[in-house]
Amino acid sequence: MVQKNKSKSTLPEKQVVLPFVKSIEIAIKSIRSRIFRTLITTMSLILAISFYSYIKTNSHIITGIFFSGDKIAIQTLSHQGYELPDEGEAYTTTPKERWILFLSLLVCVVGIVNTQLMAVSDRFREIGTMKCLGALDRFILRLFLIEATLQGLIGSAIGALAGAVISMTGSLIKFGTMAFVFVNLNDIVISIAASVFLGCFLSIVGVLYPALLAARMRPVEAMRGRD
Repeated sequence: MVQKNKSKSTLPEKQVVLPFVKSIEIAIKSIRSRIFRTLITTMSLILAISFYSYIKTNSHIITGIFFSGDKIAIQTLSHQGYELPDEGEAYTTTPKERWILFLSLLVCVVGIVNTQLMAVSDRFREIGTMKCLGALDRFILRLFLIEATLQGLIGSAIGALAGAVISMTGSLIKFGTMAFVFVNLNDIVISIAASVFLGCFLSIVGVLYPALLAARMRPVEAMRGRD
């Protein structure tokens, strides 16, 4: 009986898991302590997503004017240099616009990866300390993913709204009130939501490699990484 009690006492206790809310609090504190670098990452995301939102919103406005059947509105589109689609088809962006959009999104992802790699190198001791205190790889990974998601939500929301507002303001100057009369507001709302989702996706994709690198780092290597 004594041996059984001893064997039970040597069994490891149940592991204490850090609450998800606490992880969010740590991520927010980390973002605040590195606000300048966070702004750089967020600005690149804002610019890329605002351009995407601008193109999508502009496309919906032009499609709405074209489908209206208003001859004066369609003539205004033609005078503005837009390539009108065939009857019954929606307006699509030009190949030049698609290439510029692709390059801007690519530059955004590369910028996020580069910034996050620098963040990992600056946080060697912090990562090593957390690992020495018992933090598992998945906790480090989750921390970086939460930070990227928060940055993505904020940056993409600002960019999506800014792009939509710029597009609608420009269309108001070019076409007058017909830009709002014929456009479907639901399409614009969907475009803004899609822009926010795309921004969060890009932010998470950009942080995956740096986060995996940080999560797999051995505590000893992390503690002496900045020496």
